[in-house]
Amino acid sequence: MGEAGPSPDTPLVLKGLIGRKRVILAADDFALRLGLHVGMEISKAQTLVEHLTVMDADLKADLTGLENLALWALRRYSPMVSADPPDGLVIEIMGAAHLHGGEEPMLDGMIESLNGFGVTARIAVADTWGAAHALARYVANPISVATPGESASPLLPLPISALRLSASLVSDLRALGFRHIEDLVAQPRAPLALRFGPDLGRRLDQAFGRSAEPIDPVRLEEIIEVQRVFAEPISAAETIAKYIGKLTVQICDRLESKGLGAKRLDLLLHRTDNKIEAIRVGMARPVRDLKRLTRLLCDKIETVDPGWGIELMRLAATEAEPLNPKQMISSLIEEPDIEVTSFIDTIANRLGSAKIYSMAPVASDVPERAVKKVAPNSVAPGLGWPKHWPRPAMLLPRPSPIETMALLPDHPPVSFTWRGRRHRVHSADGPERVSGEWWKRDAEIGAIRDYFQVMNEAGERFWIFRAGDGEHMETGSQSWFLHGFFQ
Repeated sequence: MGEAGPSPDTPLVLKGLIGRKRVILAADDFALRLGLHVGMEISKAQTLVEHLTVMDADLKADLTGLENLALWALRRYSPMVSADPPDGLVIEIMGAAHLHGGEEPMLDGMIESLNGFGVTARIAVADTWGAAHALARYVANPISVATPGESASPLLPLPISALRLSASLVSDLRALGFRHIEDLVAQPRAPLALRFGPDLGRRLDQAFGRSAEPIDPVRLEEIIEVQRVFAEPISAAETIAKYIGKLTVQICDRLESKGLGAKRLDLLLHRTDNKIEAIRVGMARPVRDLKRLTRLLCDKIETVDPGWGIELMRLAATEAEPLNPKQMISSLIEEPDIEVTSFIDTIANRLGSAKIYSMAPVASDVPERAVKKVAPNSVAPGLGWPKHWPRPAMLLPRPSPIETMALLPDHPPVSFTWRGRRHRVHSADGPERVSGEWWKRDAEIGAIRDYFQVMNEAGERFWIFRAGDGEHMETGSQSWFLHGFFQ
């Protein structure tokens, strides 16, 4: 809202109607610290807090924003994402977490990305939508992960409002002395259903996994998607693979008509019990190769539980980019394709894209800072590896201390001991002097390393250095380190 917005120095709440009451629907941190809370009547809040800023809540705009956030999560994290109004998302991460390096890196990345948008979030992972909903809203941790198969235990001490019950039903239950979920679990089901209706039992069953609650995933309007409906449900792996091939043919035709290649494919398999199994595969570059895409999808069939059968299959290119036509050497000879992206895609979809990377040079004289991990097949433009001195094929993550016998400051050691093994130096080259990056760290002002390439009597070649110039302690500790190996 810019200059027209409320001052950050005054508490802010958004109001709306619940029944005929004007209540707080949202409050900023300042208002919460003053004791206000969602659901409090506006009149009471204004009595408690002087100079309270009250604005109308725009529920329609909030829902639109939540749906846009769901579309963002669909593109980035999982093929199974749905809005969970008024303030949440539900995401099925099984089958997708490995593409982000595993569950923990994926969750950390979500929190970091949302914080970058200015959104403070809490994430919970559980076996059921109901359990994850409750843990995310009623446990104060930024990330809560329930042990698989044991989501019920952390739910028991939570308040009954965590079950997604109506405000009136929660009020009636509290009037009878029910405060926590464990209080309800201990009661016979029939009297509760008779007095409060079916919603209470349904929510309990959904939270504890006794009743299915399928996700209706959001879809992009511009998405390229094909589907196949089966008159009789299918379940055999061979049959699923057969129809994956048919759907892949259709989607490749659609991609070709638009001059696009797929960078991510999502296969949704709708089961007869209203559950949806999902497969997501990603590619390093846009792809429209029928055999390659079919193979990547079929490799994931073993992760699918068909249940009592699959009645609908949907294949969508949730991320697609322009695909340049292959260049021709002449009208008769096609340029040979020597890319390794097919291999990269296969490994990345099995192990996770975070575990597949290339190394690219960085503008730094300090060896351990002169490389970085980049996406496979990508190259940092305008930079190259140093040519004045060769670099070892294998660089240790951090320099390893060695014991040496050295002569003069400018000479290499005559022998060194590393991990209990003594190496007599047969020949050496150096020193190559590397100075500290004083513009990055004050501690590196005047710091020096002198590197030597040495070969022992067995022909093994090492990259070692002395921290300092060999004379002045202000340039370094004068200790020796092993930093890499030449082949």
